[in-house]
Amino acid sequence: MELVMAIIGWCLFGLVAGAIARLLIPGRQSMGIILTMVLGIVGSLVGGFIGYILTGGGDPYQPSGWIMSIIGAVVVLGLYVAMTRRTAKRLP
Repeated sequence: MELVMAIIGWCLFGLVAGAIARLLIPGRQSMGIILTMVLGIVGSLVGGFIGYILTGGGDPYQPSGWIMSIIGAVVVLGLYVAMTRRTAKRLP
């Protein structure tokens, strides 16, 4: 039961962090609710890694708090937007 609650917690956390990141990046991102959730979860891991680099301690693959999760999600979303815009321009 604890595992199920942890997964639900991570999903909700990822959804909120991903939604905030999408609000901070201008323009239209063609993502649904599932990709927004994944964005927030990946952003949390990226934020934890950025925190590890800045502080030089702890586990490099640790999840981070709200602020670093949102910063990580903004970084991941910025890369996603840059990649999708680049490929969209190549298509006829």
